[in-house]
Amino acid sequence: MELPSLKELAPKELLQLTGKILDELSTRTIVRTSNNPVGGYTEWLVSERLGLTLCKNSEKGFDSTGKDGVKYEIKARRITPANKSRQLSAIRNIEGEYFDFLIAVVYNKDFEVILALKIPRSVVVAKSSYVKSTNSFKLMAEDSLKDESGVEDIGHLLK
Repeated sequence: MELPSLKELAPKELLQLTGKILDELSTRTIVRTSNNPVGGYTEWLVSERLGLTLCKNSEKGFDSTGKDGVKYEIKARRITPANKSRQLSAIRNIEGEYFDFLIAVVYNKDFEVILALKIPRSVVVAKSSYVKSTNSFKLMAEDSLKDESGVEDIGHLLK
């Protein structure tokens, strides 16, 4: 089947195509919501590659668990030429100690993993900053996090 060039599609048609792609990714249980697929895809990818059990969407404060009961919060960021920010999505209830590790994955514009780290909760707490307007914490997924005690580079497991 020959697909039209994306440049030939109107904005509404592009959005409709995105919706159909999200529907198919959901049918394949790769994403769990129709929101931005980067987060859902990353939760699925990390859980698959690390042998974790993906939690229900309603689980508070973590996304996956290991066979040993260890809890993982999974965050992702796709950087592009137009947006080079490595700020991960909001981390809520950090004081609640819901997760043991945060997995941070950074993709380039073509969804290739350029950074993937397993970060102990203590490092997340130390390196995050509070954002009053969202009542959450933000963490920048910078390469320098690799140098923090207990942080593990897991990029090779996700490529």
